[in-house]
Amino acid sequence: MATWRYSTMPGGTEAVSSRNAVGRFVDFSHGGGGGRRVIKPDQLMLIRKWQLRPVKRSFSVRNVSSEQQQKVKDLVTQQQESPGSYNPFPPDASSIASSIKYHSEFTPLFSPEKFDPPKAFFATAQSIRDALIINWNATYDYYERLNVKQAYYLSMEFLQGRALLNAIGNLGLTGAYAEALSKLGHNLENIASQLNSSIDLQEPDAALGNGGLGRLASCFLDSLATLNYPAWGYGLRYRYGLFKQRITKDGQEEVAENWLEMSNPWEIVRNDVAYPIKFYGKVLTDSDGKKHWIGGEDIQAVAYDVPIPGYETKTTINLRLWSTKAPSEDFDLSVFNSGKHTQAAEALYNAEKICYVLYPGDESLEGKILRLKQQYTLCSASLQDIIARFERRSGAKVKWDEFPDKVAVQMNDTHPTLCIPELMRILIDVKGLSWKEAWNITQRTVAYTNHTVLPEALEKWSLELMQKLLPRHMEIIEMIDEELIRTIVSEHGKADSNLLEKKLKQMRILENVELPAAFSDLLVKPKKSPVAVPSDELGESEEEEEAEAEAEAEEEKEEEKLKPAGGKIKSVKEGTQGKKKKIPEP
Repeated sequence: MATWRYSTMPGGTEAVSSRNAVGRFVDFSHGGGGGRRVIKPDQLMLIRKWQLRPVKRSFSVRNVSSEQQQKVKDLVTQQQESPGSYNPFPPDASSIASSIKYHSEFTPLFSPEKFDPPKAFFATAQSIRDALIINWNATYDYYERLNVKQAYYLSMEFLQGRALLNAIGNLGLTGAYAEALSKLGHNLENIASQLNSSIDLQEPDAALGNGGLGRLASCFLDSLATLNYPAWGYGLRYRYGLFKQRITKDGQEEVAENWLEMSNPWEIVRNDVAYPIKFYGKVLTDSDGKKHWIGGEDIQAVAYDVPIPGYETKTTINLRLWSTKAPSEDFDLSVFNSGKHTQAAEALYNAEKICYVLYPGDESLEGKILRLKQQYTLCSASLQDIIARFERRSGAKVKWDEFPDKVAVQMNDTHPTLCIPELMRILIDVKGLSWKEAWNITQRTVAYTNHTVLPEALEKWSLELMQKLLPRHMEIIEMIDEELIRTIVSEHGKADSNLLEKKLKQMRILENVELPAAFSDLLVKPKKSPVAVPSDELGESEEEEEAEAEAEAEEEKEEEKLKPAGGKIKSVKEGTQGKKKKIPEP
């Protein structure tokens, strides 16, 4: 990590970096001339810059497809540094205190009058984040050089917990940071946990997850970093989380989560990393048979990165979260000036609300559409980012058949399963691959983590909703369904039609949908031959039918006699239905 040591030099006060960070106090009151003078503190300004000093780094990188380890060394820095110079200046409390003080003054989120616990927390978090960014950049510099196979874990939830003590502990700096904050008049535990004597947490939980699904995802990222596996996580940056629980005299009360109101010191917005996301529209086919998905609603997904440090290792991997917005030109200024303010900003609101809440209610059609938009946004933005990285690492000539050798996409539960048709769409419609090539790549790239064996717990989407919101993907899903039918038929044969029908019902992607035209006669069962009925049995059945008809005619005559003039008779059945028998309470 970056550490700072300050020493008095003949030319002034200077910070010497133990690795990468260099800070310098500059005297703005010096008017020329020689001689030594006393410099007042308010005449100094700390100017800090990053220097890439030659440092020997050694990373142990595990390939996700094997247990073999590769030792990667920077040959240039290895020649310049001795073997024992990996960490010549261990971080001390004084240099850390200077870093915290710097951030409190020059990365301000609060007024400068006081250095109270909220300000101390953010300055401390930004100080440790500097070290994480340095390790993060170093980690991926080596991954880029290796061009290793990288795992990507897609999940709608990441239940991380509070990050400050975890990051400091993973870097082995708990004691140093505790001493540094003590010098500044604060206690590390108080800074990390509570705000003065209130019950509100100083560092709120990141409202990105709800339960076991999200906790598993976060534990995986921590383990991957600790074990030096090249991996990233992908999720959504929820503005209001699931809900914040309040206990009142009337019971539980659910309100919006406020974890981002004071900003998040760990995230790094990447304004240059944004991808287009499309909904609705229509699919056109050109003369060459190529599909074009046009029209509809277009939004942008912007990346926010959160560094994930491993325990007692320099490896720092990344959790990339997507936030949604609409282009500024979608704000209708003329409509706004005419007084229709809500209508003018409708496109902006529709884009931003995708990342408002984790698991929005889906009882209504609007709720179902919003959930499906969330899931597709996660899949589309993540895959576009993954493919862009693969192309960059591949250089001038991209070999798509090597994609599964460099990329592993793991879907956490059913939420990211739109990755499959989306990857197919990009490979076929955008990159120009054939169906056979794209399907082979997709099958070798994408994997799925199952969290339940109960069919009713697995997600199902309306065919009409999919066709409306994602028309191109619905076409691809129908073709994948046809591929699956062909596989089922080849494995189970056509001899036993009952078995085949059962397997198709259990395993098809599309439910309650007729078989494709190519398989329309697959389950046609032969008609049963008519069975001859003996003449004596036939006669008996005719006599029974005549007797029943005569009995019905007699009942109708009796009803006509009892029917009052100008009225309608209420049958016994109607009368009993009108009165409900009271069931005694147990």
